[in-house]
Amino acid sequence: MFFAPLTRIPLLGRLVRNIANAYGRSQHHGYLLTPDEAKELVMLAGGLASELCTCRSVFQKCNNPRDNEILLAASRHILEETKSHDALEITPEKALEILQDSQRRGLVLTVMKCRGDFYAICSCCSCCCVPLRLSKKYGIGEVLVRHKDIVKEFRDYVAAVNAAENH
Repeated sequence: MFFAPLTRIPLLGRLVRNIANAYGRSQHHGYLLTPDEAKELVMLAGGLASELCTCRSVFQKCNNPRDNEILLAASRHILEETKSHDALEITPEKALEILQDSQRRGLVLTVMKCRGDFYAICSCCSCCCVPLRLSKKYGIGEVLVRHKDIVKEFRDYVAAVNAAENH
């Protein structure tokens, strides 16, 4: 978000947008989810935790709940190794409650992927969500995209991580 306003400067803006889109394509991006897809990802995950929404914690532009980011792990073992001190392990049922509440509030559901690893389902608002704002306000569209086979991709990811863990 710090460099995003540079996209509005003639000539420099195009370069910044191209670099940001390349980074979004290859390193860190989100996929828009339907409520059904989000539920399927929860059920496929081997471990779940909730923590504060990073976007709303930083930008604080609304009163939506902050404790609705769902960390996804391919296995419970990975969750134990990676969860932050502020994350609380949750059941799939609790994760589904969070998703229902987010849907009722009209929040945008996304799954985030960084350097090849899926790590969270975000339930964010349009006023705080960094990927949504980068896409809509600054034309950096590769940070938030729709993927029609996201459930299959996540299923394959979980299988690959678990296979590597068992070898």
